[in-house]
Amino acid sequence: MSSIEVKDLTKVYRINQKDPGVRGAVKALFRPRHQDKVAVDHINFRVTPGEVVGYIGVNGAGKSTTIKMLTGILAATSGAVQVMGRDPHRQRVANAREIGVVFGQRSQLWWDLALIESLNLIGQIYEVKPARFQERLAQFSDILELKPLLSVPIRNMSLGQKMRAELAATLIHDPRIVYLDEPTIGLDLIVKERIREFIRQENRENGTTVILTTHDLGDIEELCQRIIIIDSGKLIYDGPLSTIRDRFGKFRVITFEMAADVGPLTAPPGAEVMPVPADDAAAGRKLVLRFDRLRTTASQVAAAIMNQADVVDFSLAEPDLPSIIKQIYSGALD
Repeated sequence: MSSIEVKDLTKVYRINQKDPGVRGAVKALFRPRHQDKVAVDHINFRVTPGEVVGYIGVNGAGKSTTIKMLTGILAATSGAVQVMGRDPHRQRVANAREIGVVFGQRSQLWWDLALIESLNLIGQIYEVKPARFQERLAQFSDILELKPLLSVPIRNMSLGQKMRAELAATLIHDPRIVYLDEPTIGLDLIVKERIREFIRQENRENGTTVILTTHDLGDIEELCQRIIIIDSGKLIYDGPLSTIRDRFGKFRVITFEMAADVGPLTAPPGAEVMPVPADDAAAGRKLVLRFDRLRTTASQVAAAIMNQADVVDFSLAEPDLPSIIKQIYSGALD
């Protein structure tokens, strides 16, 4: 059975419209006008148990609306969604017992209570057995370094500390599915890596299914093997991250450092010379080539250049995910 199954899922918001001023307000009262805004448009996908799926898109693409329908916060306008075999909106209580949610901009913790008090309350709400609660608390204290924070009120924590506390609160009841909406937003690199490692461990050891919504493509690269891309409410890609890289990441860049200033050179087939920044102190001795890996290889390019000049060193740069995603949004999938 799939953990999540979505069929023709659609969400349409009806937005009230009125003219400005008192006259507009009175007119809207007696002759209301509406405009329909399609936030999610007939999307389909399945998620199997234990998958870590990146759900990505630009602002306003429909990501958070989808997550809210999967968690049962919103009802779908049409289509169907099943989470662990349940309708998440009609069976909200049963669904809530099986899931955990982190919204990066919102907190589920009590602002004035110490962290341990919030965790105790959440444990009681979900009826977590005392022995299991203590076991999970010990794990979180170790992995997320929460022990010094247990007696600290949430209001006195830094952003990184709050996010670690949110993850503990989300996972204290052993949910089978976790939705993470911008879990590393605004965090420094050290805290981000700690949170990523924690998510990897939860997935690896407990088989937790994770749906990750983020603008930080580093999270996607570190955690996900599969990505779903949504744009203007429509699903435009669903498949392995490796396929996206193979299809749109065919160009690589190789940089050579020469023993002397670069003279006239012939670029091998499938490669082209790229400009070197003028402010680079070693610009005269550097040669940058971009090559199509489907037509040639890095070793062939390097051999061709070494046959023409004295090369001291060279480095190879792989295409990065942000540049690939930009290609997709510019219509490369059409």
